[in-house]
Amino acid sequence: MNFIPKKQKFKKQQKGKHFNRVIGVNLLNNLHFGSIGLQALESGRLTSKQLVAFNFLMNKLLKKIGRLVFSIFPHTPVSKKPIEIRMGKGKGNVDHWIAKIKYGCLICQVETRSIVFAIKALKLAKLRLPFSTKIIYSK
Repeated sequence: MNFIPKKQKFKKQQKGKHFNRVIGVNLLNNLHFGSIGLQALESGRLTSKQLVAFNFLMNKLLKKIGRLVFSIFPHTPVSKKPIEIRMGKGKGNVDHWIAKIKYGCLICQVETRSIVFAIKALKLAKLRLPFSTKIIYSK
């Protein structure tokens, strides 16, 4: 299962502004679907390969005990020029897809009967992500 958009208006994009800047963001427990969620404590990029690894591990651990819903999707293409090619001659081909994660963003939500088991699964899956996160609960 790849996290790649099926269709986009434009094939390539610019990187955009610096998104690591935090300006007055409150950490809120906005769980709409599940009882447990994973929230980002840093800004960063999440590639589609990292999302696939996270999804694979969570589904392997949860099996039929719970259900996982992602709140993010990698919509941003990142282009890269091939090795040993001179500068110029236009923009490179799309290499991979990323999701830009902001501080306080909700990454995924888990709906489950066994909350203790879901917490253990999220703690193991947190290691697959390139930035720090925390587990939040619904009240």
